[in-house]
Amino acid sequence: MSTSETSRFVRLRVELVLAVDDEEAVTGAALQRIADDPDMPGEEQMHAQNAVTEDTAEALAYLVDPFDLVSEVPGIELQQASWSSERIDYDPGSPDWDFDEDDGGQGDAEDAGGAPDAHGGGAERTAG
Repeated sequence: MSTSETSRFVRLRVELVLAVDDEEAVTGAALQRIADDPDMPGEEQMHAQNAVTEDTAEALAYLVDPFDLVSEVPGIELQQASWSSERIDYDPGSPDWDFDEDDGGQGDAEDAGGAPDAHGGGAERTAG
């Protein structure tokens, strides 16, 4: 594709740090969303239920949907989405968490002094 053909595509990066105050509520909501999904085959549903029960980060990945973020924006069509969640150590006073630093639009959050290495479980979903 030429530059003029690809210039209409925009990558939007969003990074959120959430404090989970009620793991049971998050897990319960994820289990309900899985149960309500008529397109999810039974075996996949069982796997998803086990995953969200074992890990709140996995439950959040089932509840947060990038499609919802842009569905009301006029003049666009979502082409591809990928999102993930993981448990992290978070220190809001650390310079590693300064999202105001301008990285010039280059690289990932890690390249721009973003989140330190995470530990624990993680979940990633892709659609597109």
